[in-house]
Amino acid sequence: METISSYMEKDHKRCDEFFADAEQAVSEKDWERAEEEFHRFYQAINHHFSMEEEELFPALETAAGGPMGPTQVMRMEHEQMRGLFAEMEQALSGRDADAFLGAAETLLILMQQHNAKEEQIVYPLSDQLLESRQGEVLEQMQAMAQA
Repeated sequence: METISSYMEKDHKRCDEFFADAEQAVSEKDWERAEEEFHRFYQAINHHFSMEEEELFPALETAAGGPMGPTQVMRMEHEQMRGLFAEMEQALSGRDADAFLGAAETLLILMQQHNAKEEQIVYPLSDQLLESRQGEVLEQMQAMAQA
């Protein structure tokens, strides 16, 4: 059976690939492809955040008996990343590769640190605290992918 950790880590990798494709297209100044790739990345990462914020984190907090530091930090970091997405989108609109790549570099560092915290702390904790509900939580997150 797939675990919450394995499912979410796989989704991290998928988002990372879309991000790298967008970054590559901007560095080549292939603006049409850059917009397409950034849109794919943006949709994927927002979906990932939604799975966490609407399903995983609430289930984890319920199992833990209330709000927890790790999920609060993850939500805060999601907001920081959303600010960078807006900068990148604006840079794309203005065909400003330097601004896009500068924001992308900051985002990459933030995502790497964020993903490491999720993969080393939040997801294993989810596997542990939600063990009896793991199938149900995974189903709910997977249903979001189909919506």
